[in-house]
Amino acid sequence: MQTTAPLEQPILFLDFDGTVTGRDAVDAILETYADPRWVAVEEQWRAGCIGSRACLLAQMALVEASSAELDELLDSIEVDEGFASLLDTCAAGGIPVHIVSDGFDYCIRRIISRPRLGLGSRLEGVRVFASRLEPDGRRWRADFPHPRESCVHGCATCKPSVMAMLEREGRTSVFAGDGLSDRYAAAAADLVFAKGALAAHCRERGVWHVAYEGLAEVAAYLDEALRDGGLEAPREASRVNV
Repeated sequence: MQTTAPLEQPILFLDFDGTVTGRDAVDAILETYADPRWVAVEEQWRAGCIGSRACLLAQMALVEASSAELDELLDSIEVDEGFASLLDTCAAGGIPVHIVSDGFDYCIRRIISRPRLGLGSRLEGVRVFASRLEPDGRRWRADFPHPRESCVHGCATCKPSVMAMLEREGRTSVFAGDGLSDRYAAAAADLVFAKGALAAHCRERGVWHVAYEGLAEVAAYLDEALRDGGLEAPREASRVNV
């Protein structure tokens, strides 16, 4: 059994699609408005033939939809009910929260800015690091600023580099995600919350992680840990073998 050590001054990084949301926004767009050839591109990515940056660039070039059509679709995507409580828990515990996503800022901001969610003040200080998406008539332009030059894995957003940049204050990193594209972020984190494909990836490689189904569980875990005096993670670094 691995022993554990406390994590001091934690900082939380959240994947977005499938983690904050119940449905992947990019998948929803592709399934609804893209030429069916997007599926073949997806298969290339899953097979490891291309990175997520090349994958998304090719897939979004196949999308044809107006801004109004895209907005209506995005407005139908639900946010995890535990997201607000997670933000509240982190605010109470002095834990900074940031979203790091291979998905698109356009989608993220549209989804989390809905007035009915009541997230307004809770999102103060939450930075979003994601790919960019801009309308061009009924076509859409994808851009990848994090970083401008592609990382070695060809990620749309290099989550480890974003995490390293924000960890300069010496905080220890906590990551929550759900997908295969999160494996590199999990490899860079001190404590990992994983579900779905990411949890399967961690299990296959014997990586210590906290399994969860919804963000309310993450909030409860963090709240209890903070009340008990601090978060804990394996003394041996829990790094995903990628």
